[in-house]
Amino acid sequence: MANFSVGQTASFSKTITEADVVQFAGLSGDFNPIHIDAEYAKATRFGQRIAHGLLTTSLLSGLLGTHLPGRGSVYLGQTLRFVKPVFIGDTITASAEVASFDEEKRIMTLQTACRKQDGTLVLEGEAVMLVPREEQPV
Repeated sequence: MANFSVGQTASFSKTITEADVVQFAGLSGDFNPIHIDAEYAKATRFGQRIAHGLLTTSLLSGLLGTHLPGRGSVYLGQTLRFVKPVFIGDTITASAEVASFDEEKRIMTLQTACRKQDGTLVLEGEAVMLVPREEQPV
């Protein structure tokens, strides 16, 4: 059985591409011009298109589902606070730190964050995950 401890961390990085933004718009149905229209975005406070906030958040899903707590875990909840915009070309590192783990109930709470390549915090929150019991060999 996997051992988890308070303070345990994991991270995952990805560069956000034009294709990511376009595909996310198609998947989510969010065609807000701030994400997909360069001319529109030039006139906004950001001066350029920004990635969807939930596209950035999806990196946390990848991290939690494959690294910590990992395979077979299921989201029970996630709080989010969007701090700064993410632009096409930014490399985002999603990170998580175990804040608590109830071994009996198999519920883990993690502090989550996403940062740009220069360390700027773009998103923070808390995830609550249901962690499976590993199957015993037959």
